[in-house]
Formats: sequence, structure tokens, C-alpha cells
Amino acid sequence: MGSSRSNILCFLVICASFLVPTSCHSYSHDALFIFGDSLYDAGNNIYLNTNIPKLNVFPYGMTYFEHPTGRISDGRLIPDFIAEFAKLPLIPLYLQPGDHKLTYGVNFASGGAGALAGTNQGLVLDLQTQLSNFKNTEKQLRQKLGASEVKALLSTAVYMFSIGTNDYMIPFTTNSTVFQSYSKKEYVKMVIGNITSVIQEIYSMGGRKFGLSKLLPLGCTPISRGLNIVRTGGSGCLEEVTVLAKLHNRALPKALKELKSQLKGYTYSVFDAYTVADALFNSPSKYGFEEVKKACCGSGPFRGSITCGQKVYQLCDNVSEYFFFDGIHPTEKANYQFAKLMWDGSPKIVKPFNLKTLFEK
Repeated sequence: MGSSRSNILCFLVICASFLVPTSCHSYSHDALFIFGDSLYDAGNNIYLNTNIPKLNVFPYGMTYFEHPTGRISDGRLIPDFIAEFAKLPLIPLYLQPGDHKLTYGVNFASGGAGALAGTNQGLVLDLQTQLSNFKNTEKQLRQKLGASEVKALLSTAVYMFSIGTNDYMIPFTTNSTVFQSYSKKEYVKMVIGNITSVIQEIYSMGGRKFGLSKLLPLGCTPISRGLNIVRTGGSGCLEEVTVLAKLHNRALPKALKELKSQLKGYTYSVFDAYTVADALFNSPSKYGFEEVKKACCGSGPFRGSITCGQKVYQLCDNVSEYFFFDGIHPTEKANYQFAKLMWDGSPKIVKPFNLKTLFEK
């Protein structure tokens, strides 16, 4: 009797929501699907047969795993912490060989990926390819669980995205002529358009809950500061890149809010990484950091060249003092602080909901 009552309650709770799946799922956990770039890639790139630098070399991974895992940090990434907060295991990689429990979610992210197919084309899994891989995963799940079970799983899952950084950085690191063809606003509009079209596709497959992040002040990363010395002779932030990040950060919440008016039951979270990083860069000691301009590991000005673990590089003495582990990727400590704010931060920096609320909705 108790079992049938709980089944009825479960059915009523789900059906009272916007999601209305056809059956109550039999598993008692949420799922997390991860899309994006190296900030979220836990090692997919290791398995790519391309010339993209794999970076699965020591000292990457030195802090937590004590060996390189393909994560481009000294330890865990933001999605690792979000999974932990949501009481999920580490989310399996899409490209990792072996039979994985896909009902907890899958990590599709690829270091170097952009929202635009032309960003590191042929070297990485761009956002559209990641979507195709998600569709393959959905088919696998349907074969294992059946259509109604998968619909329930996808509708309660959270979909996290970290994308855009490479779209804006690559034109500066490769001397691209893209801004001779497009204005900055047109370029940003293409990036945002590709992100929202992928969200709409996932929504059409049953996804309802999306977690995204604004971009960091990209001109203030060690790699950008190093580029600025080459380009202008100045050692400050490379403002041209930060301008693009600001345009992106203004456009993203508007685009996500617009989707809200079109898609019934869709809900989202946007973390203001820019504002948080800006405050941290201006008062590092307040957040427990000593160094926010220079990377812990790398070479050249600000150790901004991403040579960590290669023939010539320097490594800092105390990684916990640094925000950046290499030229553009944060340390585990920084990732934890960001993940914590994404998880249960106030509406000042994560809105309209934080990720904890999304998981509970």
C-alpha cells in the first residue's frame, strides 16, 4: 500500500509541474548533461584523433587527482563540484571507452570548442557536434530504458553550458581577419544564436532546465595580458577581447529570457562570472588569492603561454594562492568558489534561479 501511495504521489508531483512526462522515473537521482569548452571538459579531448594539444600531462591534475586526467586545471572543474553538490558521481565522458551509467548524465565538452563551427574547426567537438553526440546518447538511453523513462530523465535533468570564450579569443591568438567581415555585434549575435538554437533542440527532445554562465573579463587572463605586450607594449588587460565578452554578457541573458516567452516549462540560470571575477581581480586577498594576473604554470610574460607540462615551463610554489592555473584556465580553488556561487548564490550574481533551485524544481 505504501509503495502504491508513493508512486501516486510521485506521479502527481511531476504532473503538477510544467514537465508532464508520461511516467514517473524509477531512479531516485537527477542527471547532469555538460556542454562546452575546456572550462568544463573533463578529458574528452584525450580521445580525439586530432592535433589539438591534449594537455593530459603533469602538473595538470596535481592537486586533487594527483595525476593528469584531461582536465585543464590542477584539480576539479566547475561541473565536478556541481555534480558533488547535487549528490551525483563524477559525470562520465562521452568519448571515454567502456560501459557507463548514462542515467547520471554525460559530459560532452571539448577543450577549444566554440559555439561557431569555424572555431578550431576539425580539431575539437564544436557545440553542434556536441548536440549530435547528445542525440546519440538519448538513443542509447531509449534502447536501455524505454521512451517514457527517458522523457522523464531528460525533463528533470540540468544542462550546463560553458561556451563562447574560444569564439572570442581565437581571432586574437591566430591573427584572424574575421572582424574585417563582421562587426563585433554581428559576430556576438552569431555566437549567441548558435547557443540558443542548441538549447531549443535540447528543449524539443525534452530538456527543460539550463544553466549558463557569462564570460570572464577575457582581456585580463594571463594569455591576453601577454598578447597585449606583443600588440601594444602595455602590460594591462587586452581591452579588445574584454569588449567582446561584455557584448556577449549583455546579449546572453536577453536571449535566454526571450526563449522563456516561447518555450513552455523552460527555465534557466545565468551566473554572472564577469562581475564575480572583476571583484576578485580588484580585491584578490578578500577571496583568499595572492596572484590574479600571473598563471601558476606556463612560460613567457605572466606565464601566459600555455606550455605547462611541456619542455619549458615554470610552476609556482603554492597553487592555492593563484586564480589562474595556466594562461586562461582557473585553479581548482577558483573553480570551487565559482561553482559554489552558481549552486546557491544570491540573485545578485546568479539569476533568475541558482543551480540548486534548478535541480529542485
